[in-house]
Amino acid sequence: MTVISTTSTTTLLVGVFRDALGLPEAEADSDFFECGGDSLSAFQITARLQEALGVEVPVALVFAYPTPGELAEVVETDFLQG
Repeated sequence: MTVISTTSTTTLLVGVFRDALGLPEAEADSDFFECGGDSLSAFQITARLQEALGVEVPVALVFAYPTPGELAEVVETDFLQG
């Protein structure tokens, strides 16, 4: 089981959002939709999470929790803390 702090998960997700959305200025509270996110970038985000953390995160969660900070909390709680 991988245990990563929410801060580390948030940092990872900020980097993933920056890459997937092509926005180097994205931060933990940047909104996926306001940053121009679409279904392709959502799939890129979940693929990167699977690669980095070894867990499959449903694409729907990117839409339901549209900031890196919000998504990090869900990933940490639901996928990384067994």
